[in-house]
Amino acid sequence: MAEMKKDIHMTGRDLMGMVQLRPEDIGKYAIVPGPKERLDNLLKKIENPVKNFTFMEYSMYTGQYDGAKVTAVNGGRFSADTAITTELLCNAKPEYMIRIGSCGSLSENIKIGDLVVADSAFRGDGVTPYYVDHDFKTLADESLTKDLIDVAKASGQNVHKGKAWSTDAILRETREHVGNAVKEGCVAVDMVSSTFLTLAQLHGIKAAVILAVSDDVISGEMGFMDPNYYMAEGSMISIVLNLIKKLEGK
Repeated sequence: MAEMKKDIHMTGRDLMGMVQLRPEDIGKYAIVPGPKERLDNLLKKIENPVKNFTFMEYSMYTGQYDGAKVTAVNGGRFSADTAITTELLCNAKPEYMIRIGSCGSLSENIKIGDLVVADSAFRGDGVTPYYVDHDFKTLADESLTKDLIDVAKASGQNVHKGKAWSTDAILRETREHVGNAVKEGCVAVDMVSSTFLTLAQLHGIKAAVILAVSDDVISGEMGFMDPNYYMAEGSMISIVLNLIKKLEGK
């Protein structure tokens, strides 16, 4: 039987070498939207963004925002690709990582176009079981999350805090699985937060997540084309940039 000659085939450090990324190339703050379109909108607000790399479908840029060095990368839309980009980021060691994403509501009090700041995650993804055991508690950084909520509320948006359920099976959000997530205390569902936060936690990097509500899983309402959702999408970028200003004491 063949046996591996080393403990792990590829590491996050190996990925850094593949894309020729050095820790000094990235900023103190890493902003991580999912789709490229969200990254493009973010880059319009960053001064003099320089491309760090393009690898497969992912691109990373580093520039300045109000004097702070900021890195932005479209960090994945699902748990598997999120794990790749998050490992890459964590090995480069920014001080803060903030995820900008979208979610479905699991609460009658959370409407399409609202914002959810995830303070923890219920892990329904297929990646994190390879990293942590069943009893591991996936948590966002408490202080960073509090600052994010404060800045988000100051924007005038409806903001909620709570646990996000992350699942790989978007077409199996059945009454049984949704009911189980609600019993676990989840207020939102996405496909990324548990992986992003778990890996950041393992690497000791302060991480937070903000999500725009695109659909209502409880009522069945779809809001992907709703103007309120688009407004929430745009507001998240401004909120995270204002968070950086707050952290910089400006």
